[in-house]
Amino acid sequence: MVEARASAKINLTLHVTGRRDDGYHLLDSLVVFADFGDRITVRPATATRLTVTGPMAAGVPVDAGNLVLKAAALIGVSADIMLEKYLPAAAGIGGGSSDAAATLRALSEMAGVAVPCDVLSLGADVPVCLAGGAAWMRGIGEDVTPLAGVPPLYAVLVNPGVAVATPEIFAGLTTRDNPAMPEPLPTWPETSDFMAWLATQRNDLQAPAIAKEPIIAEVLATLLDTPGCQLARMSGSGATCFGLYDSAERASAAAGRLAQDRPGWWVVATRLNAA
Repeated sequence: MVEARASAKINLTLHVTGRRDDGYHLLDSLVVFADFGDRITVRPATATRLTVTGPMAAGVPVDAGNLVLKAAALIGVSADIMLEKYLPAAAGIGGGSSDAAATLRALSEMAGVAVPCDVLSLGADVPVCLAGGAAWMRGIGEDVTPLAGVPPLYAVLVNPGVAVATPEIFAGLTTRDNPAMPEPLPTWPETSDFMAWLATQRNDLQAPAIAKEPIIAEVLATLLDTPGCQLARMSGSGATCFGLYDSAERASAAAGRLAQDRPGWWVVATRLNAA
């Protein structure tokens, strides 16, 4: 038996810098991972089977459309796979992609085979999820550069319980050739320097996501209203948003307050880039 964690992926920045002739958008994103996520367990089997459990298991498909099974087919290893689901679906935090990446890692370890070189066919977020850790993601997701010097951050993740379809959010973009992050990226001697720099960056999908689901604006405003929140932004194509804090204590207190005041929201205090 082999276990692997499928951590939540957080886009601290997400700049849409263009669109290719085939319709795929070009991205420029600083990605980190939470110390919270789903869990994959694999055991040898003669035929692959997927079982989904956990608080977010409802509605998760167990047929060939699930990225976990697509990942198993890509690496060519049969296994009994259990997915413990803690992350909401269609939430902008790479749940399915992270599950696929964790499946590849677990099956590679179990069977002693290499992870396929090209995993982009599983989804744009799978390469960065497979790399893990802080990374600069560019292109359509295939260009992933690990980043040193990105400080860990204390965060609260909030999803208001709405699923957002990524294609609809991209379709709502009014500008598709936005500025990229500076190259080279600056250095951040202190966490405060990093937070100040992040405040100058963007998620270009945030505005069209709010136009589609106005409750996202409410989530951002609610996060900013919690004591100690220094920055609030949407991750990916939404609807999950993150608030950043200067201590684990403040993040935990904010999460507790939000969970009490908004019982219908998914709320988690976590540490980003903890590895």
